[in-house]
Formats: sequence, structure tokens, C-alpha cells
Amino acid sequence: MTGSPLTPIIVSGATSQIGVFLLPRLIEAGFHVHALSRKDTIIQNHSFFTWHQLDITNGWRIMEIPGISQFFHLAPIWLLPDIIEALSCYGIRRIVALSSTSRFTKLDSENHQEREISKKLAAAEKAFIAKCVDHGISWTLFRPTLIYGCEKDKNVTIIAKFISRFGFFPLTGRGEGYRQPVHADDVAKACTAALTCPNTCNRAYNLSGGQMLTFKEMVEAIFLALNKKPRIVNIPEKLAYFLLKGASLFPAYRFLNNEMIKRMDQDLCFDSSDAISDFGYSPRGFQYQPGRNP
Repeated sequence: MTGSPLTPIIVSGATSQIGVFLLPRLIEAGFHVHALSRKDTIIQNHSFFTWHQLDITNGWRIMEIPGISQFFHLAPIWLLPDIIEALSCYGIRRIVALSSTSRFTKLDSENHQEREISKKLAAAEKAFIAKCVDHGISWTLFRPTLIYGCEKDKNVTIIAKFISRFGFFPLTGRGEGYRQPVHADDVAKACTAALTCPNTCNRAYNLSGGQMLTFKEMVEAIFLALNKKPRIVNIPEKLAYFLLKGASLFPAYRFLNNEMIKRMDQDLCFDSSDAISDFGYSPRGFQYQPGRNP
């Protein structure tokens, strides 16, 4: 993919784990990146990078950018439909947005908040697509599976931190549910590929990692990446629920819930064959690297 130094592109949610990898890829390709972030300051030592502190939930506002036509949305997708009209007015004619396979995996969750997230994702996707059609904007929607790669996720990184602190990992059941963790940089590659591949226009894709492994195998791989011998301790389900409830009282772990325990034995895999055939999607196998943050 190539672009001239005068080709501007906007990235919302720029400090997300996908943004960590996407921003330098776009700069390297010759685009002038206009990065949007609500709070954090992004530092890129490059003349073709402009940071905008912007909360898009408070109404869309950004300076006029001559020649702008492309937009990456890495922030929560439910924030996107309300700004489509404004983006169209600014000249945007191509949007690549991220959702999540959680819209499928959490649809029947016994946890009310998870079910609401699933419904919220589905409704936002539908509204996003409809508004793009109304305003003549070409769209691509990516739904990654379990993302990891730069210590910002709430799955692999949380497991690694637990192992590092306690030297073991608690498991209920057999941990035989299959996973396909996808590296954040592979999602970033998919985003850039979408810009130059006409086949991706007006299409939605599930993006899985390049390796299928059980939850237990994933945990064992994290142990080995931390240079530790795997120590997995089976504990009763009731005890696990009790410990999880205690941990969720702390702000950093408030997102934890009982459904996460149940999913250890559930398959959470998705077919990425359309992405492979349409734009050569080729994700790596599971390669956790502690402390990796470019």
C-alpha cells in the first residue's frame, strides 16, 4: 500500500491497542495521519503526524483537512453512527471500522452486561452500515477475536499478570474451549490492506488468529513465554466464583464476571476464510511476548 505525503487520513481511538501498530504503518506508507484521542497525548516523531485531542461523543468537530476522504474508527463502534453525517460533510468517502466477535459470543450470556454489550455491538453495526449507505460512503467492518500484542488487552495480559504474581493459574473444568488469539498488528495489517483492496468494500469480516488452541494450551503458552514452568491448578467452580467476585471489587478488575469462568470450556473460534481470499489475510500463530509495546 502506498500513499503520497499529501494524502491525509484520520484515525479515531488512536491510542487503542490496534492504533499502537496502525499509526506507524500508515506513516511508513506515506500518509499524513491525523490521530484522534480523547485524553492521551500521542507522540510520533514524524512530520506527517498530527495529534488532535478530541472527544467524539461531544459532537464531531475537527479542522478542515484538504483532501481528506478516508477514516479509520478504532474507538467503540457504537460511537460511530452518530458522526457519519458529519464525516460525510467533511469529505469522508471510505471508512474502516472495528467491532468484535463478542456480538456473537456474548449474545446468550447469563451476565446482563455482556448481553447488553452484544446487543449494543449488533445495533451499532447495523446503524453504521445503514448510514454509510445513506451518505454514499464505502465501508469495511472487521470483527477481531481475542486481541493481544501490546499489554492493553483484558485477556492474555490479565492471565500473564496473574501468573507473574502468583506463579500458577487456577482452572475450572478442563479448559478445552478453543481460542484463536489475534495479534493487534495483524488486525492493523488488515486495516491497511482494506484501503487498496476493492473486494473489501461494503463487506464485514471476522478476523481470527492463525492458530487454534485450547484455553489451557493458551495459558501454558503464556507460562512458557514468561520463562516459567506451567503450573495449572484445578479448583472447584464455586471457589472460582468466590475468588472472582472478590477480585472484581477492585477497579482494575471490575470487568471480571462468572461467565468468563464458564467460557474456559467453550469454543470461541471464527472462520476468516473470506478475509484470506479477499485480501490475503495471513495472521501469525499465538506469539505472546511479555512487555511488548512498540
